[in-house]
Amino acid sequence: MNLSRPENPVVTDDESGIRLDRWFKRHFADLTHGQLQKLLRTGQVRVDGKRAEASTRLESGQTIRIPPQVTLPPPKGQQQKQESRISAQLKKLILHDDKDVIVLNKPAGLAVQGGTGLKENLDDMLASLSEKGQGKPKLVHRLDRDTSGVLLVARSAYAATKLTAAFRHRDTQKIYWAVTLGVPKPERGRIDAPLIKRGELMAIDEKDREDAKSAVTFYQVMAKAGKQAAFVALLPVTGRTHQLRVHMAHIGTPILGDRMYGGDKASALPVDEFGKGLHLHARQLIIPHPRHGLIDAAAPLGPDMKKTWSWFGFDEDAEADFTDAF
Repeated sequence: MNLSRPENPVVTDDESGIRLDRWFKRHFADLTHGQLQKLLRTGQVRVDGKRAEASTRLESGQTIRIPPQVTLPPPKGQQQKQESRISAQLKKLILHDDKDVIVLNKPAGLAVQGGTGLKENLDDMLASLSEKGQGKPKLVHRLDRDTSGVLLVARSAYAATKLTAAFRHRDTQKIYWAVTLGVPKPERGRIDAPLIKRGELMAIDEKDREDAKSAVTFYQVMAKAGKQAAFVALLPVTGRTHQLRVHMAHIGTPILGDRMYGGDKASALPVDEFGKGLHLHARQLIIPHPRHGLIDAAAPLGPDMKKTWSWFGFDEDAEADFTDAF
């Protein structure tokens, strides 16, 4: 492979006849099939200047255009150092680890899965936590990039199947912490507002459309800062995209830092005096362990939210009580 211009390598004699997707697997092992398909679909990867498909058979001497966001893997020594760094970084996030399950405290700003413009994502990093003889740990649920807190990962296919079923059957309890702009009224309640996708955002369905999805959230105010803000515990019964963010904005108390759904109001307080970013944290997850008992994991607040809790005088050890929610 000619590396004088890494973005335009030339197919070698011994690579003649292989499929384009197999060629990419050889040279760019970290590039997923889905990512490659998107690059092909949008014409960013070309063979001799022409659009191609994953199944295209290559010929010796053909030039392959590699888009700039796809980089060559680092040399082996550098790669090992990088993997060690990632492993050390992830180990600091571990709340629980056994032969079936890893529980992480995901920091805000770290994407769970890859996407356009993202240099790093948790899914790719998980390979560094693989045990000898096992495959890469598998994500079994998601958190938004800007949401911090408890994230569950399966070490085995058996655990992944069991945990995924528990989420699907709602045999779980997830409690989130948030700071809202304004104080929800009443201070304890239930939001039942179906959601529908509108472009890249989610919205409340106000027309009773068939493609809207049921969305239910219980909430309770844990502490107030006058009428300015509140520390709110949230228990989603359903797990729709951006559900908590949309629901809190819908009742007039958007989550602090949520410009997407809260607009200007979401940054109405003096942000220089407390933590930055979206103030939504997956505080606790209770779910049956794949083999025995329960996993009951609680994630400490990250640095920015800790700063905000301190500024408002909120109690970091508070416990929500949703026993009468159902």
